[in-house]
Amino acid sequence: MRTVDVICPVFQEEETIQLFHTRLSCVVDKLSSEYTCRILYVLDPSSDRTEPILAEISRVDPRVELLVMSRRFGHQLALIAGIDQCRGDAIIMLDSDLQHPPELITQLVQVWKSGADVVQCIRQDGVETNAIKRLMSRWFYKTFLKMGDVELPVGAADYRLLSGRVADVLRARIHERRPFLRGLVSWIGFKTVYVPFTPSRRERGRSKYNASSLINFALNGICSFSKVPLRICIAVGCIMATLSVLSAVLQLIIYYFSDIEVPGWASLFAAVTLIGGIQLFFLGVVGEYVGLIFDEVKHRPRYILDRHYQNGRLTLVRGGEQGPPQAANTPEA
Repeated sequence: MRTVDVICPVFQEEETIQLFHTRLSCVVDKLSSEYTCRILYVLDPSSDRTEPILAEISRVDPRVELLVMSRRFGHQLALIAGIDQCRGDAIIMLDSDLQHPPELITQLVQVWKSGADVVQCIRQDGVETNAIKRLMSRWFYKTFLKMGDVELPVGAADYRLLSGRVADVLRARIHERRPFLRGLVSWIGFKTVYVPFTPSRRERGRSKYNASSLINFALNGICSFSKVPLRICIAVGCIMATLSVLSAVLQLIIYYFSDIEVPGWASLFAAVTLIGGIQLFFLGVVGEYVGLIFDEVKHRPRYILDRHYQNGRLTLVRGGEQGPPQAANTPEA
């Protein structure tokens, strides 16, 4: 039988995780007649009861495994960790907050069976989505389309199915320290089919993404796939230099050929302030790219796994990010 692995990143979802697993299990049960299914939860350490709830779920349901990171590495690296641990013919990833409806999985599998290597879900915002969030989301995707060197459809979410060979490319060839998976999957290519979905209303809990997290996410995505911001800095710098030369020539003409007094310190102060602000902004843009380079050249592990639960049994994980977790010398029941 072909195998299907389902990866679910989790962070502080004690209020929803049991309901989510119940709905996900119903979908996996329908696939079990044709596929061997495995559910892998990847948990950023949480201060609530998410871990013991998932540990109990793994004890009751033999299809479930739980990986716990050594610290909070974030949503994108949790997905990368899941991909590294899976060897299925197809890998499905979705969030565990119930905004990615598990019932859509059967449709993703059908599209994959028809020959697609990537089945990408496209978010269609409902009326319950905050207007500001909708506006910012559209701005990001339109900006990315204009600046980026890959095609990223508006509304592309981290709800997708990857064939085994696409997952192999991500495991073996892509090792970015700050991955932007939506862009990376588009960059890899292969046959892609898009499936629209409307996110479910969040019944319990709250989003773990605040405004700062979303801005950082957007900046990382744009800077990872585009040099346009740097080229804008060059263009604006050339324009400012040209205007400065023209202004100097104009001031000389006024000084030598008219009786008009040369403007005083107020205009000079305004010009210096404007140019200084532009320079600081451009330093920030350059700094963002330097930060990406800095993260890459350190060659630290992208994430570190701490604990692995399977069949209710806890095993401490040896260091390393690739391959199935290796047991430490001190397994615990």
